[in-house]
Amino acid sequence: MSKFTKEMVDDYADKLLIGLTDEENKNVLDEFEIIDETINIINEIKDIKNVEPMTHCLDDFTYELREDVPEESCALEDILKNCDVTNGREVEVPKVVGE
Repeated sequence: MSKFTKEMVDDYADKLLIGLTDEENKNVLDEFEIIDETINIINEIKDIKNVEPMTHCLDDFTYELREDVPEESCALEDILKNCDVTNGREVEVPKVVGE
């Protein structure tokens, strides 16, 4: 018996303001099943609760803190020469959000 239903997926999609076709709903349900099966496999690992979570993917990772060293910056006028449209000291960019 599946933990997930078409109605659950439709409800989540409505809350996220996305509409799903029946095919998309089935794809999401299939993915949920795969995720659930994978979690069940992980939970069956002996003493999994005693494993400390990773903080980084590399075992020998070390943080390196350096002194702040001020460096010469480029002149603002030179930087603005690379821009198509400017307004004083600001760069104008196209609007990317809908109305």
